[in-house]
Formats: sequence, structure tokens, C-alpha cells
Amino acid sequence: MKDLVIVRGAGDISTGTIHRLFRAGFPVLALEVRYPSAIRRKVAFSEAVYDGTAAVEGVTAVRIDDAGQAEEILAKGQVPLLVDPEGKSIRQLRPAVVIDAILAKKNLGTSMDMAELTVALGPGFEAGKDVHYVIETMRGHDLGRIISSGCAAPNTGIPGVIAGVGAERVIHAPAVGKFRQEREIAEEVRAGDVIGTIISRDREVPVCTRIPGILRGIIRDGYPVTKGFKLADVDPRLEERKNCFTISDKARCIAGSALELVAAARGRRERHPG
Repeated sequence: MKDLVIVRGAGDISTGTIHRLFRAGFPVLALEVRYPSAIRRKVAFSEAVYDGTAAVEGVTAVRIDDAGQAEEILAKGQVPLLVDPEGKSIRQLRPAVVIDAILAKKNLGTSMDMAELTVALGPGFEAGKDVHYVIETMRGHDLGRIISSGCAAPNTGIPGVIAGVGAERVIHAPAVGKFRQEREIAEEVRAGDVIGTIISRDREVPVCTRIPGILRGIIRDGYPVTKGFKLADVDPRLEERKNCFTISDKARCIAGSALELVAAARGRRERHPG
């Protein structure tokens, strides 16, 4: 398939890249794990793994069962999404571009020989060794910077600051067990509100907010979690409820850099065919 781009990962940040490339006319196949753990589920194509389809800002992703179905879905004007955590379909389809957008903070198997152009989002990769280019994902002056040699900034483990609030806006699991969701994305919450419960064999542990705001993201009901697992995200800006349903500024910035690299690679192929 000419100009095929395979994107590993379809969470909210990677969805921005998939969306931008697809809208720009590139055929894109998204690969995901069997049980995605996206928090911002209203803007994550990974939800198609569970629901069969997922729509984000006018683009729909459709789960397929075999890589051979990708072309049919693309012909319908939709993004095919395949459960393929090992990336086995990459060798089968021989894409022009592979983008590692898993954001695992480490390399889970992407290599430069997978395609003419390989790109990774965020830390865990060295440009020129693991992949051709790395795109910076840390908020700040360098967000979206294209790195041709070296690595992205290391993961700090500290969430980006929104309206003066950082770590307090992100909620982690206080215990191991199965998460029971009790509040919905885009709902207004107060500090101390119970947004869910972790069910273990011998107890039920409430999961509470630490700040007031809008529940921007929350893990799927029934998802099994370990202690410390990221469960939810509260946006302190009450006026920004609509942001729960749109691609973030961070994702759009990263997507723009990915599009730049992919478009440049296509231009080189057209100037020097064969």
C-alpha cells in the first residue's frame, strides 16, 4: 500500500498524530494492545478495541481482525485499528513509515529497519540508533521539537501544570484490584469526591479527587489496576469542559511535527522514485 503509515499506539496523544496524518491524506493503520488503558477515552482511537469503533473530531477508527482488512477500511474513509502489540503486521505490510507512539518511556521493539522512516514520540529512544527521528513530548519550549540525533528529555514523572495545578490533578490507584467507575468524563467534581472504587477480594477502596474541576479522563469501568496505576485526570478549569472531547494542544503540536517528517519523506520518494 503506497505511503502507508503504521502508528503503534492509539491513546490520546497518539490519536492526535493519527488524526492529523489521516486528515492530510495519508493511509494510516493504528496498532494497539489487547487492553488499552487510555484515560482521556473520549479522544482516544484505542477505544475501538473495546467498542468496535471510536470517533474523534470527525474521524472514525474501526477495529479490524486481520491486517488484510486495512485497505478496505481505508477505502471507506476510516482508520483501521488492529490489535497487534508485537507489531507483527509491520513486517507483513512493509509500510513507508512506522511511528512509535506507545509513550511507554522505553522501546518495546521498534527499530530503524522497520521502514524507510521511523519516528518515536518521547523518551526511551535514541534518534539515529533506535529510530531515524524522535519528537519531544515534554511540555515547554521544546515540545514538538524534531530530534535527529540523541534523545528526548527524560521522563520526570511529574504531570504538566494546568492553571497552576500539577501533581494534584492526576489520580492514581491507592490499591490493587478491579476499578469500578462511578463518575463520567466531563462531570464537574469537588475536592474529595469519590469518582470510583477499587474492588479487591477483601475490601473496597474509594478513589477520591484532590482538587475541584472537570473530570477530563477516567479509566474504563472494570479495568484491573495495580497500586499507583494512573486512573483519572481532573482539569481545574471549569470553563474548559469542551476540552474533554477534543484533541489537546500538546497532541496537536506533536502531530504537526510527525506530519512534517512524513510529508518530507514522501516528497523525497517522489523526487527520487525507486
